[in-house]
Amino acid sequence: MSDITALEKHACPACGAQAEWNPAKLRLVCPFCGTEAPYTFDADTSQIREIDLVTTLRELPEELRGWQTARRSVQCQSCKAVMVFDPARVGQNCEFCGSPALVDYQQIRAPIRPQGVLPFKVSQSQVRERIREWLGSLWFAPGKLKRRALVDTVHGLYVPYWTFDSQVHCPWEAEAGHYYYVTEEYRDNQGRPQTRQVQHVRWEHTSGVLDHFFDDEPVPGTQGIQADLLREVEPFPTKETSPYDTGYLSGHVVEHYQVVLVDAYKRAQDQMRQQLEGMAGQQIRADTFRGLRVYPSSSARRSSTCSSPCGS
Repeated sequence: MSDITALEKHACPACGAQAEWNPAKLRLVCPFCGTEAPYTFDADTSQIREIDLVTTLRELPEELRGWQTARRSVQCQSCKAVMVFDPARVGQNCEFCGSPALVDYQQIRAPIRPQGVLPFKVSQSQVRERIREWLGSLWFAPGKLKRRALVDTVHGLYVPYWTFDSQVHCPWEAEAGHYYYVTEEYRDNQGRPQTRQVQHVRWEHTSGVLDHFFDDEPVPGTQGIQADLLREVEPFPTKETSPYDTGYLSGHVVEHYQVVLVDAYKRAQDQMRQQLEGMAGQQIRADTFRGLRVYPSSSARRSSTCSSPCGS
């Protein structure tokens, strides 16, 4: 892979060190001398470019590849996560499992550049303080836990996501079940005749059509975070996404996506299909149903890449 050209550097105006984006102050702040430097971002979300899926799968223009700044990609030999960070950063451990066994990750082509970023809104110092407060509130936690908790190692990490738009027209059919009750006679343990109401189901064919627009259907591009943990923080407020800017990444590690676009789209289709089955089930006017089948057809499929912040 060819080296990515460093189009932008965010150096401290006082000492020249790499400044880091501070979400609490909305400024670039030098971690060494504390100098704050204003930075202007393009907040116009209309600048976020959604990529046509078919065109992207055929051939993505080179202008939409790369990070727009010098970055180094490494892969953890323990958990196989791929991380991207400033090349000047030293002493790097895996952001996910803590392993120091990192090797350079060689890419065949430059990665598809994110079109949008959900910037951090809480600073690392605020996160660390909240963790300390939480640890202090644990009445029965061992004292060693509070002393040994490595709060200072907590830092921000941008996690990759793919998002998909799709207008879906979906006929469906199923068997609708309607309950009815029949009085039956039986004898109890003493042999006395009794009656009871027994539930039966009358099945009949039913069908319908639903139209739905999926807006920013999210598919994680990460394999370093468990899916059940990601579901705890989804959905993300994608309407607050800002156009991609290297300033947001300054001082933060970015995870390289490991779920490629083709596989992400297949997962998005599965997610949409599950949701369509749920929507169709809500349209069935019956006590129960079975054999639900959906036949979705979609148009205007679009994809975009988005990096979401997570704590690590």
